[in-house]
Amino acid sequence: MFLELLQKRRSIRQFQQKTVEKEKIDYLVEAMLRSPSSRSLNPWHFVVVDDKEILAKLASAKPHGAAFLKNAPLAIVVCADPEKCDVWVEDCSIATLIVHLAAADLGLGSCWVQLRLRQHESGCSASEYTARLLGLEEGMEVEAVVAIGYPAEEKTGHERGKLLLERVSFNHFGSR
Repeated sequence: MFLELLQKRRSIRQFQQKTVEKEKIDYLVEAMLRSPSSRSLNPWHFVVVDDKEILAKLASAKPHGAAFLKNAPLAIVVCADPEKCDVWVEDCSIATLIVHLAAADLGLGSCWVQLRLRQHESGCSASEYTARLLGLEEGMEVEAVVAIGYPAEEKTGHERGKLLLERVSFNHFGSR
C-alpha cells in the first residue's frame, strides 16, 4: 500500500476552494508530530495556516515558486529552533515529507515551497520574512511551507520507466 501511495503522489499547485476538514487537519498534525527526529530532540515547530490574508502574504515569501499558496485553503509552515539540534534541517525535511504523504493518504494534494536559503524581494531572507509574518520567536528558522488542499488538477504518477535506476549502486558506487 505504501508503494502505491508513492506511485500516485504528485506535487499539486491548483486547489479547489474547499475547506480542509478539522479531522483531516488533526490527522496531518498527528502525522507531523510522529516524524522521526535525530536523538528525539524534535527541533521542529509547525504553524497551521488557513487564514486567507496570511496565505496571500506567504505567497509572496519569495519571488518565484510560492504564488500558488494564495489559492491554497491550507498551509503548514515548518520551522525549527536551530539551537536545539544541529540536524534541524534534516528533521524538518523528514517532517515535511511525512506531511506530504499524510495529505496524499487523505486524498489531498500538496506542494513543498522551499524557503530556507531563499530571498524575499525586500532583501531579507524568505525565512526572516515568514518568521516576522507569523510572529515566530527570535532565532527560529523557517525551512518550508507545504500548501495543502483538495486538488483542482489531476496528475498521473511518474512512470516506472522514468525512475533513475542508474543512480542506484550495490555495495560500491557504480556497481549495478
